[in-house]
Amino acid sequence: MRIIDTHLHLVYKERFSYPWLKDAPALDRQVTAEDYFARAEKLGIDTALHMEVDVAESDMEAETAFMVGAHDRIAGAIAACRPESPDFPAYLERIAAIPGVRGLRRVLHIVPDEISEAPLFVENIRRLSAHDLTFDLCVSARQLPLAIDLAKKCPDVQFVLDHCGVPDIENDAFSPWAAHVSECARLENVTAKISGVIAYAGADWSTEKLRPYISHVIDAFTFDRVVWGSDFPVCTIHASLEDWVASIKDIVAEATPEEQEKLFSVNATRVYRL
Repeated sequence: MRIIDTHLHLVYKERFSYPWLKDAPALDRQVTAEDYFARAEKLGIDTALHMEVDVAESDMEAETAFMVGAHDRIAGAIAACRPESPDFPAYLERIAAIPGVRGLRRVLHIVPDEISEAPLFVENIRRLSAHDLTFDLCVSARQLPLAIDLAKKCPDVQFVLDHCGVPDIENDAFSPWAAHVSECARLENVTAKISGVIAYAGADWSTEKLRPYISHVIDAFTFDRVVWGSDFPVCTIHASLEDWVASIKDIVAEATPEEQEKLFSVNATRVYRL
């Protein structure tokens, strides 16, 4: 079955600056498109979207421009942005003009909550709809109410909830995460991305440990509103890319072929306009 990876991180250390990597030694290494696709193609992953890697702010536009052409199997990019900035409208015009840009993302779990609650942030996110661009919600489980509030305030914008809302699977923190996910799923402008959760299950991860969390997301959003992403190389902290693909296939094995195709490729094509 064809797989589109909607969440691939590439790291080109000779080109861009990644300040956060100094505090993440397990991930502080070069990751090229060739490195990834040498493994991914064997797993049925024939296309990927590059997800911004929180490069230094001065490198954001350059990262996006480079990544859309980094490999012939990269179908587009989700660009970094700073919607809290008064300069965002001009930035948006420039980034939207880069062929292959499919959406934007601002990592919100590393900034104060009030950043995404500010009127300017909301006003700027609303601008995405005019460009038909998505916004990926990268929040911690604790911040899911913030994500819900933002999506409600921007009903014309297509949001994608990254990493199932980052449940703390390692510590069995199913509640209140599950209730917040269900509330989020009631918003028609939100799609859930089943990406990278294997990294949140600890060193003793197992498919059975992941199953109730992923199943809850699929039950809440249905197969019509979920996409899959690797979150490579973050997903390799406790496992391998091969482990993650095998695990998600096991979890959805009883779904119909049509439902599986929606998860692995059809919905991504629609949501990100591939």
